Amino acid sequence: MGRKPKTYSQPQRVEAARSIPRWAIILVLMTVIVLAALWYFRSSPHPEPEPSSQTAAAASAITPEVPERLKVQVLSTWPHDPGAFTQGLVLDGDTLYESTGLNGKSSLREVDPRTGTVRRRLDIPYEYFAEGLALVDGRLIQLTWQAEKAFVYNRADFKEVGEFRYDGEGWGLCHDGTRLVMSDGSDRLTFRDPKTFAVQSILNVTLSGQPARELNELECVDGLIYANVWQTDNILRIDPKTGKVTGMIDASGLLTPEERQKADVLNGIAWNPRTKTFLITGKLWPKMFEVQFVPVPR
Repeated sequence: MGRKPKTYSQPQRVEAARSIPRWAIILVLMTVIVLAALWYFRSSPHPEPEPSSQTAAAASAITPEVPERLKVQVLSTWPHDPGAFTQGLVLDGDTLYESTGLNGKSSLREVDPRTGTVRRRLDIPYEYFAEGLALVDGRLIQLTWQAEKAFVYNRADFKEVGEFRYDGEGWGLCHDGTRLVMSDGSDRLTFRDPKTFAVQSILNVTLSGQPARELNELECVDGLIYANVWQTDNILRIDPKTGKVTGMIDASGLLTPEERQKADVLNGIAWNPRTKTFLITGKLWPKMFEVQFVPVPR
């Protein structure tokens, strides 16, 4: 025989409801609210917020800048003395001034750029290894590698008219119209007074956020600095205001494999303001090239 279910009077049902703990009711309500919120956010489209202009600017500031890629376009090829260990080039009108290195073979030369003929030559004493060269107000200033001395010559007759002292090594040198710019094989460029050779400022050069080392022969052109990178076929275009490399020029493939066997590294760059072209060569190279730097097709 079945058992009759227990029944409650109205007052008993009310009392039973009151006996449920308040915290249990609150917990149930909170659970319902959370579940409803989750359902809403999952079922409704919510686009990602766009970064603020300040956030975008900050991200851009820490992103390394990629320099423009360029290559050389050869316009003409001229002879060059294969015995010249080229360290510095300066073009003045139709005359090329060249500094060559190595102990016992260093020299200052006046050259016909189109024929390679050496019109005049001053041999440097054996103890000096000549380096970069710059022309300032009729004076040729020639660095030495480790002697911490720069020689000053009268352009007209190659007579030595003075010398400067400096600390460290001398590699490349150019004149930007106001200051001398000097490299020492590191990532630093030193700006100097052309009359006293006193240091005015030092600039660290960076390539995509990293130090650009082995800066060698320099050429100052229209507010920019071009630098050969030692032991490579690369030429860097540098912004002297920021130190950033804004362009990397690939100058490989200029010599034949047979010529490369007897030659040393690319070094030597001179600007021709009349034709808006560059002259480039290297240590012990048999040729000099008149070139333009053109963008690499993407």
